[in-house]
Amino acid sequence: MAEPTTIHSRDDRHEAYRGDLLAHCYRMLGSLDEAEDLVQETLLRAWRAADRYDPRLASLRTWLHRIATNVCLTALEGRARRPLPTGLGPAGDDPHVPLVPSPDIPWLQPIPDARLGDPADAAAQRVGLRLAFVAALQLLPARQRAALVLRDVLALSAAEVAETLGTSVASVNSGLQRARATLREAGLSPDDLREPTDPTERAVVERYLAAFEAADVPGLTRLLADDVILEMPPVPLWLAGRAHYAEFIERVFAMRGPGWRLLPTWANGGAALAAYAPDPATGGVRAHSLQVFTVTGGLVRHCVTFADPAVFDLFGLPSIPSAPPGGS
Repeated sequence: MAEPTTIHSRDDRHEAYRGDLLAHCYRMLGSLDEAEDLVQETLLRAWRAADRYDPRLASLRTWLHRIATNVCLTALEGRARRPLPTGLGPAGDDPHVPLVPSPDIPWLQPIPDARLGDPADAAAQRVGLRLAFVAALQLLPARQRAALVLRDVLALSAAEVAETLGTSVASVNSGLQRARATLREAGLSPDDLREPTDPTERAVVERYLAAFEAADVPGLTRLLADDVILEMPPVPLWLAGRAHYAEFIERVFAMRGPGWRLLPTWANGGAALAAYAPDPATGGVRAHSLQVFTVTGGLVRHCVTFADPAVFDLFGLPSIPSAPPGGS
């Protein structure tokens, strides 16, 4: 069957790749807000260049990702990287230090799985979206980052990557070696790229939710790995180890009180919880943070708590949730 040739049909075909392109731009930028803008720019450029697309030279997906990659590389010029607290220094040793946000740091943002489009497509697009991997990508120079994502995430050939970046295959392979070495130094292996979802993940996070809402610190602690990591952007503090994690959660309940409400969601290809803290002014609860988990072996290994209620807007979550059935 011949490919459609009208502008409208081309635009529809391009639009079908929006979720795929959003995941790609997010990996490159570490920002959902910026990624959405760059996807719009990509689709606009694709529409303008539609008459020049030749399906004999590249698949439509490869052609669109070529445009998106170059849009991202332009956007990254002169930009500071987007870190998580673990990328800024060693772990803290005191769970009771003052929690001082650093709003001047362009923090890595989470991405809601719901923004990736059809769930069947999202399953493939979530590859390479885990927060630890996206944070490690930010350590790479922009062109190395692009080469690694195109080759190892999108599975383009070295020749296709070279054409996208306007360079040689030898240069691409050399850059990939350096990029992969940088990721290994950051503690990531190739297996982390296509990290399978732990089959117990949702059940573990549901038990975590129940323990947190009950202010049951011992019950919550039993769900943690010995070397669990807790980090809390925009606060640059991060903590390592079950004891420090439990001590910090005890501090949270001491400061905010019990009566939290948590709603399950999905972020960065994994389970997440939207946390609503008690609001003494209303007697209800109000948006507090988004907790994104890594679960392996039936235990929480990593929790990134985005302690900024503004993240709720990214996920389309209410600042004040509706009352639960039978609740007030």
